[in-house]
Amino acid sequence: MSKWYDTAAFYHIYPLGLCGAPRQNTQEETVHRLPKLETWLSHIRELGCEGIYIGPLFESSAHGYDTIDYKKVDRRLGDNEDFRHFVDKAHELGIRVVVDGVFNHTGREFFAFQDIRQNRENSRYCGWYKGIWFGGNNAWNDGLSYESWRNCGDLINLNLQNREVKDYLLDVIRFWIREFDIDGIRLDCADCLDFDFMKEMRWVTENEKEDFWLMGEVIHGDYARWANPQTLHSVTNYELHKGLYSGHNDHNYFEIAHTIRRQFDENGGIYRGRVLYSFVDNHDVSRIVNRLNNRSHLKSIYGLLYTLPGLPSVYYGSEWGVEGRKENGDNDLRPALELEEIKNNPPIPWLEEWITLLGKARKEYPVLATGRYRELTLTTRQYAFARIDGAAAVVTAVNNDDNDAEFWIRMPVQADRMRDIETGEILEPEYEQIHIIVPPGGCRLISIGC
Repeated sequence: MSKWYDTAAFYHIYPLGLCGAPRQNTQEETVHRLPKLETWLSHIRELGCEGIYIGPLFESSAHGYDTIDYKKVDRRLGDNEDFRHFVDKAHELGIRVVVDGVFNHTGREFFAFQDIRQNRENSRYCGWYKGIWFGGNNAWNDGLSYESWRNCGDLINLNLQNREVKDYLLDVIRFWIREFDIDGIRLDCADCLDFDFMKEMRWVTENEKEDFWLMGEVIHGDYARWANPQTLHSVTNYELHKGLYSGHNDHNYFEIAHTIRRQFDENGGIYRGRVLYSFVDNHDVSRIVNRLNNRSHLKSIYGLLYTLPGLPSVYYGSEWGVEGRKENGDNDLRPALELEEIKNNPPIPWLEEWITLLGKARKEYPVLATGRYRELTLTTRQYAFARIDGAAAVVTAVNNDDNDAEFWIRMPVQADRMRDIETGEILEPEYEQIHIIVPPGGCRLISIGC
């Protein structure tokens, strides 16, 4: 029997940004910004999202990934009670909550590293980190050196082969589940984590909560190394992310189709049986509106995001076309937003309605989430495929050309009538084919037998 995380659509929130928190955590008092996010929950449900990925959340020095205290909500956001209340409200609306697990590294203010700075060779925590060497130095002139994530000296790499470190982090996870009733963890830079640690994490979380979800941030490599029955349930599908925007910018649907064929084709896809996490933008990459040469392609891009194999995720603000360029820095990707203000004055007025329709379609037509993938039509500028389950199917047809495209698509299943999911128009097969016109940058969804 499938779990909630096999079919869910997600909403992704970077809370320090959305709530307009200070970039540096220099305040002494707690400011209760998290309750603001409760007002977003109804909007998230209306979009059709059944899961929220929110993070980072826990006490940190600056951007959230330089952790100070894993058991305390960042004072710039609120306190533990605020977050527990947020989770309870989400659960009342049928929305699951997934948090960031930053387990590859800590910040410099984390208690174990502070003990090393103070007690040096006599610290009992020297084995908690990788590469501690008292014959070196660093940018803070501590008189010691260490390994850090991508040479960012404020992110000190933990030694996940150390039993004490593993036990500490597993205790943190148990605390999160018991204290907040979270439903999953997104593992920051999972491609850096120790595999034995992830296996233990899988065992611990399943024993704490049977339907707990583990998803890892993995950019390159064989996703099956991380997403399997022993370690994680899912990973980020960066391969598809790249194809979705460049396949449109280059007028080359072969790139997207090749990716999906390689990953999920019913006759040999290397990730068949796995459900990867799909996205068009997030807190680390430019917004999709800034990636595209032609913003009219947003309809087809989101149509593909929601109907190709995978778990679709919408990054906060992108449902209205909010902009953000990576080259302007991470802060540009993580803006403060006021819900009513952006809803009443969206940069791209029609986009929220389209994403809402797609979210509802995934619920009304479960085949979109669980059906087998079959490619039906492919040229550089036109692409059609089906998601199939028995006698039921939904066909997606997209067009990245500047002109209308006429499609003749072979029927993936037999039926006397079909329905356009967006317009409700009833269609009849012509010569046992689907005959439709798709406008420039358009996407049409045709249900058959369901």
